[in-house]
Amino acid sequence: MDLLRSLPIGLYLEKPVTWLHKIDPRIKLVWLMTFLLAPLLANPFWRLGLSGLLIILTFSAAIPLRVWRQQMGLLLTISLFILVLTAFAPDGLAISHQPRLPADSFSFIEPPQDLFANRILNAVAQFFHKIIGAFQVDEYHYVLVDLGRFSVTRRSLDVAIRISTLIFTLIYSTNLYLLTTAPEEITAGLEDLMSPLRRLKIPVTEIALTLTLALRFIPLVLEEVQNLFRSVRTRAINWKKLGFRGSTQVWLIVVEKLLENLLMRAEQIAIAMDIRGFTSPNTHRVQWHQLRLRWRDWLALGCLIPFWIARIAIGGMF
Repeated sequence: MDLLRSLPIGLYLEKPVTWLHKIDPRIKLVWLMTFLLAPLLANPFWRLGLSGLLIILTFSAAIPLRVWRQQMGLLLTISLFILVLTAFAPDGLAISHQPRLPADSFSFIEPPQDLFANRILNAVAQFFHKIIGAFQVDEYHYVLVDLGRFSVTRRSLDVAIRISTLIFTLIYSTNLYLLTTAPEEITAGLEDLMSPLRRLKIPVTEIALTLTLALRFIPLVLEEVQNLFRSVRTRAINWKKLGFRGSTQVWLIVVEKLLENLLMRAEQIAIAMDIRGFTSPNTHRVQWHQLRLRWRDWLALGCLIPFWIARIAIGGMF
């Protein structure tokens, strides 16, 4: 098991370089916040369209199959499972459902005892019933699917679509941003966007440096977890013979060793920065990425205007 390559979430795709890689990280960050805010208070049709837009962006960027199958396949499976489970779950409304109109709209007419007059009235009632049915475009049904003990109502289906699409949109939009944006670009974009906070004496550069070191530390954590997992696996421990108490003691030792190794790695990074004469981020700034807006960035930024117009017109008002 190679966690550095098989982890399905949060990996950066270095090659091939797609058109999403070439977009400025600040513009991608604005679009990420758009995808995170657009589903709020939106109708189910807009939420489904937003999920479809993320899938279209993935295919249009020509991301390799091996990547998006790991990135999107598991998330789609979880979202579909939540959709089906929530749709068939009780909707929480403890009311008895009944048709909006009676089965026979003219049942209130008391038929006379005369058989001939009764036939005439029935014929007139059927005639008017057909005319009314012709102008009735769609019948309202609160219960959409009735399978006995399991049923799908309008409310349960609406809640299912909201939950499943919200989970898919929030997780996959963030994952797509991390997939096509290098850690150095993320920190450079955040530092540039937070630059006005320097007037309030907020240490923006220190925050960006801390975020850069944290993102760089993630592969080290995965490497340590992978090495410890392989060390436990190569010892061929009989977990059934150890029992619950023995297995717990072994995993506590593994967790303690993991924390010890991570603290040692952090100390090594601090010593390396100290040896190189690092005193403060302001005096030892390293430009990882040159931020410059190009025509594709302005085009992506301009697409936000029709996007939010469609959000208000189609997705529902705030």
